[in-house]
This record gives sequence, structure tokens and C-alpha cells, in this order.
Amino acid sequence: MDWVHIDVMDGSFVPNISMGPFIVETCKKITAVPLNVHLMINKPENHINAFANAGADNLTIHIENNPNVHRTLQAIQNLGCSTGITLNPGTPAYVIKDVLPLVDLVLLMSVNPGFSGQKFIPHTLQKVAEVKEMIASINSSAVIQVDGGVNEETLPDIYRAGARNIVAATAIFKHPEGISAGIQALRNSIA
Repeated sequence: MDWVHIDVMDGSFVPNISMGPFIVETCKKITAVPLNVHLMINKPENHINAFANAGADNLTIHIENNPNVHRTLQAIQNLGCSTGITLNPGTPAYVIKDVLPLVDLVLLMSVNPGFSGQKFIPHTLQKVAEVKEMIASINSSAVIQVDGGVNEETLPDIYRAGARNIVAATAIFKHPEGISAGIQALRNSIA
């Protein structure tokens, strides 16, 4: 399934600044593709209403910056959005065990979040396998998403490890033959 993944960065939780609810609202007006909004911000619980109202279909939050993550995930569900939980590269998979039943998506960052164009961190593959096992152990239908350094070379291993939702920017938007060719090259790499 195709999604539009929108990174929201506050310049504090991650060292870059990006889009807010206005961009989500604009994207909702111009595409029927579901909007996956990744909140790389401090206190995401204070902003989920704005992004849900702007049209987010999925709200994904980090476990590292939310001491009341269980409550925040429930609030996202109550807003009618699907839920996602994110793990930074240095965060072990086991920390999501208690909230895994509440999520529809587990996002594994395969780079340190904040900037596009970074190199894939290989130990992410082991984490994908661990999360896949955790999901199976509770009979969840949660999907594993990987974000960072995804390209034609890294995607086959990511896919084999168990991720079925992939975020790519550089491999698509900087493909020498254009955006459509970048998307097709990624699809071909796992065909």
C-alpha cells in the first residue's frame, strides 16, 4: 500500500525543523493516499489533535520522548487515527513490549532521525527480526516500517527481515531518472 510519510520535526527532539499541521491539511486536499505523520517532536501528546484534525490517517510517536506513551496512543486511537510507535537506532526493541498491543505500526529508524540522506545502520535488520517475533507472539497485525538509508541495495535485506512498509526519500526524490523511476527501482529491488 502506498502512503505519504510526513516527517514533523521541532528542532528540539531532533536537530532539524520541518512541517506542521498546515502541510498535512494541504496534502489531505491533494491526495487520496493515506497520510502517515511521524511526530519527531517533544511532547507529541500536545499536538496530536491538531494533526488528526488536519487529516492524518496515522500518527506515529517516539517512545523515547513520551513518558505517558500508553495514554498518548489511546488518545490517538480516540481521535480515529491508526497508531504508530517509533524506536530510534539506539533504543532496544523490548521497550515497546507493553504498548505493542496498542499499535498498528512499528517504525524502526535505521538512521539517527533528523536529516535525509544518511547511511543505513545495519543492526536495524536484527531489530526488524526481533519486532517481527514480538508482533507474532501477540497475534498482532501491526506492520513494521523502516525509515532511513533505504535504497535499492538495502531494501532487499530490510524486506527479508520482515519490514513491509518502507520510507524512502533520497532514493526517490534524488533518483537520476526522476521520482517515478525511483519508486519503481525500489519496487523492482524486492520483486
